[in-house]
Parts: sequence; C-alpha cells; structure tokens
Amino acid sequence: MLFRSDIVFMASVGICPVIVHGGGPAINRRLQEQGVETQRINGLRVTDSETMKVVEDVLFGEINAEMVRDIEGLGGRAIGISAKDAGILHVRKHLVKTADGDVDIGFVGDVERVDTAPLLDLVREGAIPVIAPIGCGPDGQSYNVNADTAAGEVAAALHAEKLVFLTDVTGILRNANDPTTLLSTVRVGDVETLIGDGVVSGGMIPKIEACVKAVKSGVRKTHVIDGRIPHSMLLEIFTREGIGTEIVQ
Repeated sequence: MLFRSDIVFMASVGICPVIVHGGGPAINRRLQEQGVETQRINGLRVTDSETMKVVEDVLFGEINAEMVRDIEGLGGRAIGISAKDAGILHVRKHLVKTADGDVDIGFVGDVERVDTAPLLDLVREGAIPVIAPIGCGPDGQSYNVNADTAAGEVAAALHAEKLVFLTDVTGILRNANDPTTLLSTVRVGDVETLIGDGVVSGGMIPKIEACVKAVKSGVRKTHVIDGRIPHSMLLEIFTREGIGTEIVQ
C-alpha cells in the first residue's frame, strides 16, 4: 500500500515519520485522459496553469487522500497536507539552464525555505504528516516541486535522523544490468564521481542529490531502497548489509 514508487519516508529520533510523496505516473495518466501531451525539457515537465491544476488535483486530491486512508486502515493516524496550503514549502520559479540560456518551464519551483512548524505540531500530536510537494511562490501561485528534492529539503529542515527513499529500484548499481554490483554504502564525497561516470543517472540523480544535501545538513544517514520488497525498511535498517544503498558522510 504505502510502498509505491516515489514515496519518501523520513523518521526523526523516536520514529516520528513524515512522508513526502510524488505522483508522476498518475499525473501522466490524467493528462493523457484529457488529451494533453506532456512536454519535458531536461527531464522536467513543462507546467502551464492548466497542467498545474491537474498536478494539484492528482497529488493532493487523489494520491495524498489514498495514502492517508491506507495509513489509517493500518491503525495509524495520518493527516494529509498540501505543502502550499500549510505554508511549508516556499519556492521560487525554476529556470532550466540550456545551451541557449535559461528556459521558463512554467509553474515548477525550487525550494527557498521550509517552515517546519506545522509539521512539528502534527508530530507532537502523534500524527503522521503526509505531504503533497506543492510549493507556494512569492505571488501566492502553486508550483510543482520535485518530490525527491522536497523530501531532502524537509529532512534537512527537520534535522531528521534518517531520510529514506522508497522507490522501484534496488539502489545504486555499479553496473545497471547486474544486481550483484549494488553499492551498499556510498560516501558523500564519491557522489560527484558516480554521477560523472554515469553510474548515477536519470531519475536517480535528484534522489542522490537530495541525500547529499540532507547529510550535509545534519541528517545522519540516508537510504535508497526498493519499496516493493516486503519489510524493506526493516531489512535495510536492522541488517548488517541492508538491501539498498546508504549515503553517509
């Protein structure tokens, strides 16, 4: 239920989870149903005002609500949050850098500031915040924020004990076609080389960059694991080798 692609689980001391989720595939499906073709520049979705409405509706109205129901069905107490409406993610417009200069791709945001007060209030009340990564721009407009980036920023701002990406890949593989080449532990200082060598590429880059930022901000350990594996969190944290990749100082 909870262990789907692009869900991010963060736990501070005392196992106080905060969840940040994405929803790219579901957004793609909704746009396709409406006959809207998705355009991307450097891997980022061009987000006009109509697309942003779909993003908000799917992220908060659909995925977030479903996750809250799933958690409550398992006996937890979850509160769904739009990071914009709750005043958590304050962003600026993201401009894509290309060979021809900066390109405006619409309502896509870079996080400038995280207000943790609403999250801490919920955690103190024993609730699990479930965050849709929708940011608020200086004009009050909604902005789409990469879920991996948002999770890293929130983890850093909360000084979380751990940042864990539950995704649909094993972790960082030295050889993408050989699962036996899994890198169990990666040091922050090695990440730039791994990206330069192409070992970390595509959608893994924002995840690993978010891990690096979180570690540099005081998060003790970060992890990328396959959330499709039953009990993946327990296997990663409570076994010697784990089942994914940890990124540490």
